[in-house]
Amino acid sequence: MNRLEHLDKNLVDELTRAAREAVREELRGELRNGLRDELREQTRKQRRKAALYAGAGAAGLYAGAALALAFGLAVALGLPDWAAALITAVVLGVVAHLLRDAARPSAARPSADTPSVPAAPVSPPQTPERPVTPPTVDATRPAGVDPDVPHRPGR
Repeated sequence: MNRLEHLDKNLVDELTRAAREAVREELRGELRNGLRDELREQTRKQRRKAALYAGAGAAGLYAGAALALAFGLAVALGLPDWAAALITAVVLGVVAHLLRDAARPSAARPSADTPSVPAAPVSPPQTPERPVTPPTVDATRPAGVDPDVPHRPGR
């Protein structure tokens, strides 16, 4: 009878291990499939959003070109064509420079990404102090002679 109990215990342990592995594999498969489907859906949405941004950028580029052409043609009514084209190019260059400067964070104005920190008060530059040395007595110098005052020979 003892032998049968041992076989039953081994059988129960083996069945438990098999059931545990089957459940574990099933859960892994479900999680893998669920994550794959979720990521596929997210990437589909991101691709659509990126395509819409690209389309908006292309349309904006064409609109800017048409606006620059209209500005150049309006200026060309009163000036030669080459001058109108030059003025249009300069205006577009200034606009590009202003947009670049607006996109670049500067130390003077805080941006939304960087917290504003008040500047430390500026103190005037200080001159370094000369180290104080104790007076020394020179045995070869007569008393009452100041070494910093120039002396004349013969006196």
